[in-house]
Amino acid sequence: MKDTDPYSPEFRLAVPSSGQPGATSPYPVDAVGTPHAPAPGARIVCLVPSITELLCDLGLADQLVGRTGFCIHPAAVVAAIPKVGGTKDVNIDKIRQLLPTHAIVNIDENTKPTAEALAEFVPHVVVTHPRAPRDNLALARLMGAIFCKQAEAERWCAQFERELAALEAMQPGAERTVLYCIWRDPWMTISSDTYIARMLGELGWQVPAFDDAARYPTFAWTDGLLDQIDAVLLSTEPYRFTDAHVEELASQIGKPVMLVDGEMMSWYGSRAVAGLGYLRKLRTELERGIG
Repeated sequence: MKDTDPYSPEFRLAVPSSGQPGATSPYPVDAVGTPHAPAPGARIVCLVPSITELLCDLGLADQLVGRTGFCIHPAAVVAAIPKVGGTKDVNIDKIRQLLPTHAIVNIDENTKPTAEALAEFVPHVVVTHPRAPRDNLALARLMGAIFCKQAEAERWCAQFERELAALEAMQPGAERTVLYCIWRDPWMTISSDTYIARMLGELGWQVPAFDDAARYPTFAWTDGLLDQIDAVLLSTEPYRFTDAHVEELASQIGKPVMLVDGEMMSWYGSRAVAGLGYLRKLRTELERGIG
């Protein structure tokens, strides 16, 4: 998880290849304001696991010429797509050999040096940065518009909106403060300025504030922190928390501790549809645990 200002001028300057940002462009614009003309025959390298899955669902698997090793969904489809490293340790030379016309990057997932290196030889670098669940609608429409899959994108958006409506139709629950843990040794959590926190916000839940201003701050277990929270959520990614960690921590802190599916909570794109349904289940389980 990259702690980067989503509107950083430095990141914007890192990817100048797709044209100059402009509010008057007739083309869809990406997260840094760069317009992208429709490209029906695009050769796409995607360095964002959740967006790789979305592109496959939009019918673009045959145009994906490269993906990261973390792009694992849908498994049967991505198995045939060449790997180009991880999200941050990207093999630039291998991407160059694939002759992509488009590279899809994300401000949280990928780094500025990667974006700069790609911009030297990839004609179009598409920068993404969903910050809240509803941003998935704009993300799907952006992908549909650039890669000429508008009808497929609208069908996906309709499915997403149905799940969102079902979540919003739930009776309001208790306001909760939950500590969402993404790492240990050192312990790390999320700030309110993250996609995950805004997913939790759909349930009326908030995360505690820390003196550390990072989007993914480190923390220590203190009585003051425990007094603030109702429960702890241990995510299955990026750290692979397990049921054993849940039992160990619950015995130490005397608070409800739950294991949560990190993909359901943090993957935008296709996984976000199931993620909205997962939120409904999560609230029921947490309230049962709190008693």
